[in-house]
Amino acid sequence: MENTNREKFGSKIGVVAAAAGSAVGLGNIYRFPIVAGNNGGGAFLLIYLLILLLLGVSLIVAEFIIGRRAAKNAVGSFKKLAPKTAWPAVGFAGVVTAFTIITFYSTVSGWTLDYICRSVFDNIRGDNLETMNANFNALINSSWRPYLCQALFIIMTAVIIILGVQKGIEKGSKIMMPILLVILLILLVRSLTLNGAGEGLAFFLKPDFSKINVDVIISALGQVFFSLSIGMGTMITYGSYISKKDNLVSSAVSICICDTMVAFIAGMIIFPAAMAFGITPTAGPGLVFNTLPMLFGQMHGGYFFCLIFFVLLAIASITSLISLFEVVVAYLVEEHSFRRRNATLLTLIVSIVFGIFVTMSLNEHSTLKICGETLFDCLDMITANYLMIISGMLVVLFVGWKMKKADTIDELSSGGTIRSLFNDLVYFVIKYVAPIAIIIIFVKKILD
Repeated sequence: MENTNREKFGSKIGVVAAAAGSAVGLGNIYRFPIVAGNNGGGAFLLIYLLILLLLGVSLIVAEFIIGRRAAKNAVGSFKKLAPKTAWPAVGFAGVVTAFTIITFYSTVSGWTLDYICRSVFDNIRGDNLETMNANFNALINSSWRPYLCQALFIIMTAVIIILGVQKGIEKGSKIMMPILLVILLILLVRSLTLNGAGEGLAFFLKPDFSKINVDVIISALGQVFFSLSIGMGTMITYGSYISKKDNLVSSAVSICICDTMVAFIAGMIIFPAAMAFGITPTAGPGLVFNTLPMLFGQMHGGYFFCLIFFVLLAIASITSLISLFEVVVAYLVEEHSFRRRNATLLTLIVSIVFGIFVTMSLNEHSTLKICGETLFDCLDMITANYLMIISGMLVVLFVGWKMKKADTIDELSSGGTIRSLFNDLVYFVIKYVAPIAIIIIFVKKILD
């Protein structure tokens, strides 16, 4: 039976807005162009879209099923559905992954606050790439700016979490996501009209099949997981707030469409602008924090759009960070009897402490490196290419093979009220296609 005392999303729009807010964030606007640029552009895009079509909806639905069936947090859901087994470890891995992502995700989120402040004084736009690089390097090497901004961003997130599911998470997401999309579309038009934009479009849209290899495939799979918030307990936690009457499959489809659209638009903005300004596609963070300010410098009303973009980039960041926080907070509240406010404050403090070390690792004088890589890059790689993929694989195995088929079908059909052949297809993908595909890709990566 549905737990009527547990807080729920108020509407299907709220479900989609909140879950899409989790999916649509820095993973699309910041991380996607960087990963695509480092993996061949069009070649990566092709593999990414194929994996998304094959697995995306089913992966989200699988996590929704677990969360809604149990009406618990990521760990509690497995405890309820598979008591006295090792399966709750999968949920705990999701909680650990979510917290790990918070520590480096909040680093980049903090950068957006710094750029907002400097946008107010109109001192980040320009047409000189060397100056733009110097500005960005000054930020990450500052002795206080990135740490202060990171801490402020985490505090902002915590305030929304304390407000709760409907008043905080749902209400904020329903307001912020449509505004972000409008601004992205305006920037898209301007980017496509720059001289030299065609070269960037070709890089992003025309696949070079010679660049497709196992590394590109595993990077695309990791980006799908990262972008859709799979394997980090988020969709299980959000699924626990979904009403029994809502259609899980249609909600998942809507989320995938929103997520893919934003990632695609981001690529269509970044790569044409990068090529127009002579920035290489593998420029890393500079693709967003250097390219876009230069784009704004070429626009009428550039000051306004520069400011509003970084405000909205911060909004996209916070909707995703909210979902990560909620995974940890829900776990502490339900499994360790914390009050919501206290659980949030504990998560806030620990995130800031660990986040400082991650941010510090990017400083050019830092010795916080693992195998020659910064702590930031290591955590990003480990979560996206290993932890989330393993957790996601175990989730589909649990739904497809451990849960009773009748229970899974009951959730897919919303208690028998929604009958669709598409539900059968999703179940088939969860049970057979997703585990086999993920295992093959992951084993191939390990062997290579």
